[in-house]
Amino acid sequence: MNRFRLSFFIFLTFIQWTHVLGQEYDLVIYGGTSAGVAAAIQASRMDKSVVLIEPSHRLGGLTTGGLGQTDIGNKQAIGGISREFYRGIKEYYKQPEHWKWQKKEEYKDGGQTTTAEGEDAMWTFEPSAALQVFQQMLDQEEVTIVYGERLLRTEDGVDKTNGKLTAITMESGKKFQGKMFMDATYEGDLMATAGVSYTVGREGNKKYKESLNGVQANYYAPTLQNKVSRNAINHNFVPGVDPYIEKGNPSSGLLPFINPEGPGIDGAGDNKVQAYCFRMCLTDHPDNRIPFEKPEGYQELDYELLIRNYEMGEAQVPWINSYMPNRKTDTNNRLGFSTDFIGQNYDYPEASYEEREKIVEAHRKYQQGLMWTLAYHPRMPEKIRNEVSRWGTSKDEFEREDGWQNQLYIREARRMISDLVMTQHHCEGLEVVDDGIGLAAYGMDSHHIQRYVDANGFVQNEGNVEAHVSGPYPISYRSIIPKRSEAQNLLVPVCISASHIAFGSIRMEPVFMVLGQSAAIAAAMAIDESLAVQDIPYASLKETLLKYKQRLE
Repeated sequence: MNRFRLSFFIFLTFIQWTHVLGQEYDLVIYGGTSAGVAAAIQASRMDKSVVLIEPSHRLGGLTTGGLGQTDIGNKQAIGGISREFYRGIKEYYKQPEHWKWQKKEEYKDGGQTTTAEGEDAMWTFEPSAALQVFQQMLDQEEVTIVYGERLLRTEDGVDKTNGKLTAITMESGKKFQGKMFMDATYEGDLMATAGVSYTVGREGNKKYKESLNGVQANYYAPTLQNKVSRNAINHNFVPGVDPYIEKGNPSSGLLPFINPEGPGIDGAGDNKVQAYCFRMCLTDHPDNRIPFEKPEGYQELDYELLIRNYEMGEAQVPWINSYMPNRKTDTNNRLGFSTDFIGQNYDYPEASYEEREKIVEAHRKYQQGLMWTLAYHPRMPEKIRNEVSRWGTSKDEFEREDGWQNQLYIREARRMISDLVMTQHHCEGLEVVDDGIGLAAYGMDSHHIQRYVDANGFVQNEGNVEAHVSGPYPISYRSIIPKRSEAQNLLVPVCISASHIAFGSIRMEPVFMVLGQSAAIAAAMAIDESLAVQDIPYASLKETLLKYKQRLE
């Protein structure tokens, strides 16, 4: 590029940023997750100026980051822009050019996508398909998208006057002014920086009179003919796995990633967070497959528990391999030692950006080492090696050359504490809110939270919960808005006000899209009527939600 063209490019960039930074937007959305994308689309459709700020360089969060096997519970609970997205997925796969690695008629998804008459949407998809559908939806709207800008997480990061946010500042110094603001991140960074109350970890069961919160360690070895907790036994080790570096010798020390302090008292709260992982997009197509490689710094001891679990009788591959189109997968955690990096994410919600990057990289290295061990380690059973080694990451999905994504599965981080907290009682239908803005329908779900040595001297995982809900239930508007005294023009559709176990039911990508759209509708109404978000009449909000095809009952 010659000097004149370079100068002209810099001038144009300066003009564009001057326009972006000098404008007061109707709605400033921080976080380009699926909730943020849905909110931006809705705001545009209501003729509101909107800026969508994504700290990374890829929109869509987990929906475009590997979670292609949609966790949904009940498809009929999903309406509005969320359902529009899944209809877009179905239209995407109707086009022959999008079937590169297999024929459409060869694809079988395992149950989520149905060819039954009347099904208007498709619920399983490649990450790249989700990204393209989101982009097509955004291309039809007036949305300013800003990539690579991270919120300044100090008191200077949020300008606030008389209980209202007026601007947010990025680490780069760029400032975005707005009438309404939305935190659509998985971490709740804007909410926290704005001084909104929140919590991290598990409440004790006594806090909200629940039974599925807090420590879930009610496990006794079946060989001793004692009662086994259904939650505790799922995704756990086979009986008899020794936890010590030298088998049978406690003085040799515990193997890596085991909590030496024990699990705590059943039902008691703590500040621990359910495990994260990468939802791998794998393929077995030889022309699109990148074989698993041993990561730099690999330590066999980190996977000794995995190997011992097989030596004690485990016989299955430790994954849920859900089939996506084009001979790809959405691969998730299963069994006692798998893709979840249990106990290694406690600091993530409150960590600095640099510390979070280290945690994310540690998760990636762990999972890369796991896959190499399963595929190639000589101590692994031959049957397991033969199955895992035929898979690899996909060449054509993510930006990294090794086929791994950048989006870690942040199952849970901060959760707001507002005037209403969604709890187990709402999930079970024992309490029903009167200001619903969308429906949740997935079971109450928590992945394991810690690994410990049980009373028999064997290793166990703790924290798993899998509990059904009776049917779709409404999510309160009050759960996505802060207390009036803390912020009057902020909405939080992802890190909502919910107990740990209730959040485990609500935290599904289609529901986040629903909540993002509903939050944008509320923001637009607050602007039009010059109201605090806490003062919007629910009758008017409900009427508008239904107008935009949200499903509320």
